Amino acid sequence: MKEHMRQFTLRLDDALLQKLGYIAEYEGRTKNKEIQQLIRQHVIHFEQEHGCIELLDQEEEADII
Repeated sequence: MKEHMRQFTLRLDDALLQKLGYIAEYEGRTKNKEIQQLIRQHVIHFEQEHGCIELLDQEEEADII
């Protein structure tokens, strides 16, 4: 089963967005997929240093928001 994907707005200055586009194209990805890959790598690195991040279920998350 495919997991639900959420959307959010990310603001970047023009130069950074162009550089991201260059890197994404070089890697054969879209800018969106490049950002996902970078975030995924960052989470893996964080969890290696600090331990697994426990996720809230959707009801607990709704209570926080």
